[in-house]
Amino acid sequence: MRNSKSRCNSRNEITTASTIDLLNQDLAKQVRTAYDRIEDRGVSACLFGSGGTCCRICNMGPCQVIDGVEQMIGICGATAATVVARNFARIVAAGTAAHTDHAREMVMGFIETAKGKTPHKIQDVEKLHMMAEIFEIEIEGRDKNEIALELGEKALAEFGQQKGTLTMLKRASAKQQAIWKEKGVEPRGIDREVVETMHRTHMGVDQEYHNIMKQAARCSLADGWGSSMLSTELTDIMFGTPVPKRALIDLGVLKADQVNVTVHGHEPLLAESLCMAAEDPEILALVKKVGAKGINLAGVCCTGNEILMRRGIPVAGSFINQEMVLATGAVEAMVVDVQCTMQSLAQVVKNKHTDIITTNYRAKMPDAIHMQFEESDSLGSAKSILAHAIGNYKKRGAYYIPKDKTFDMVVGFSHESINYMLGGSFRESYRPLNDNIINGRIKGVGALVGCEHYKYSDDHHFKVAVELLKNNVLVLATGCAAQALGRRGLMTPEAAAEYCGESLAEVCEVVGMPPVLHVGSCVDNSRLLIALTEMVKQGGLGDDISELPACGTAPLWMSEKAVAIGQYFVTSGAHVIFQNLPVTGSKEMTDFMLGGMKEEYGACWGCEEDPVKLAQKMIKAIDGKRDELGINKKKDRVLFDMEMRRDLDAGTSGQSVPSMGCGNK
Repeated sequence: MRNSKSRCNSRNEITTASTIDLLNQDLAKQVRTAYDRIEDRGVSACLFGSGGTCCRICNMGPCQVIDGVEQMIGICGATAATVVARNFARIVAAGTAAHTDHAREMVMGFIETAKGKTPHKIQDVEKLHMMAEIFEIEIEGRDKNEIALELGEKALAEFGQQKGTLTMLKRASAKQQAIWKEKGVEPRGIDREVVETMHRTHMGVDQEYHNIMKQAARCSLADGWGSSMLSTELTDIMFGTPVPKRALIDLGVLKADQVNVTVHGHEPLLAESLCMAAEDPEILALVKKVGAKGINLAGVCCTGNEILMRRGIPVAGSFINQEMVLATGAVEAMVVDVQCTMQSLAQVVKNKHTDIITTNYRAKMPDAIHMQFEESDSLGSAKSILAHAIGNYKKRGAYYIPKDKTFDMVVGFSHESINYMLGGSFRESYRPLNDNIINGRIKGVGALVGCEHYKYSDDHHFKVAVELLKNNVLVLATGCAAQALGRRGLMTPEAAAEYCGESLAEVCEVVGMPPVLHVGSCVDNSRLLIALTEMVKQGGLGDDISELPACGTAPLWMSEKAVAIGQYFVTSGAHVIFQNLPVTGSKEMTDFMLGGMKEEYGACWGCEEDPVKLAQKMIKAIDGKRDELGINKKKDRVLFDMEMRRDLDAGTSGQSVPSMGCGNK
């Protein structure tokens, strides 16, 4: 094994300061991490796999296909375009399946809560009524639990639905819905689209790349406008819609004198139950008995984002930090559910007092302890898990918590809170955002979503965001990308003066908001779909998402879920740029993904690895939309009199309005 010094020096450019600090301690010197495994491999990625031209769907292969070489097509005759399309569609299907299984658990938990069979309550009645209206459920004179039960049952039915279309597609603009209908990509049922994608990409079924990608587009919509959106909305109704709050992030949130329990994964049912159990008198008595001052819950990855957004629970680390959180030796238990947990975790703690506790029958791990989380007794399950963790406190040996390694951030920017923040209770709407984009104070909106990656610098997201901000692009972030930006100090109102262009800084100062808004976990990218749709509905910026000055990126995508997310944004009309895509093995597919798809949906994919160049491509795309809208030019500041204000309130739109005190100078 390499010595610690060489390891740390080699990571100075790819890890956070807290990780470098920790790795310099004797305690962590022998911990093997993903960085070591990448270095040990010593080989570049397979070119066939990277280009999407390795076909393994039957046992005549695997076939390694070379585009344009007759002797190197598949044994069955499959061309590079067919193989790449099938592989890409399967990635979309797998990502959609992950979000779908997550969402199904949330819907079923929602139904049990409506029946009064869980300790949780229906908290956001206003959103409940809004969703009931979308699903055409009568609310007049009915109890909230009765309404919730009908909503939950109708939502659950959409997973297995075989005909028709998903209910929440009608939340999109009329033009967007017309495009989907014309192209034949309206999803019929959530599970059906995943199954059909897998069937059509089986050997000898769909063998025309354009037709395969049509199904991939339909499958992605079943995620974004189906399962993910259902999960986000019903989770908000049950646990409360996030509102802005301050919180902390990074390894320093661990406490020396408390029982440290980290929650890792993606499904908030477990995490919310642990939060409730941590306040139970019986659990508090156990804590006191072992001599600890309390239970310190801390999040990791997207479960961390869920309880961060709703409760302000601190985040110890994101995907790339999960091993380091354990390497501190200060964690009594890491409780995991599903998705993005690495098998190496159990090996990191092999000689420590820490237990990895798996809780979902779908996701077990060698050398971990399994304690099944029973939704029918969620509080009892959570108390048992915490009791086990508390029992480890006295076994704690040497540990090291990096000092002064926490960052302050403001989180909790749901669609509703952004709406309120911009207009207040008197004029709650996206009108001020649209106005300031129209008058040029804000150039446009950039979304940073998705994962982190061990092969890229930890400041990759930061570089993208800073380039956008200095060009007056407002940034919204989700998932581990949001946590990466939080660790770099971009999620406080004070950051606007340091990093933003003059006009965006002024808007942030007037509103009192950070220049980067934390919008939630990776499943919460559906919030961005609604935000973009609301911008369209407010008027002045086109008739569908494809006309908005907006662009998204997952600059360090790792998970198949990120590709499903990217595809549902493209299918919804939003241009998206990733660091790479597994399509380069086919010129036809590359041309279609990076250009031809725009003719179908008004948007396409882009690729760029350099973070600054990626941001500049986003800015170019946003400027292009501004040019098409005719708003990319200087306008004189207009002071509205009362009559003009009345006209505005009556529905006049598309004018340059000095909202929030901000007009052109």
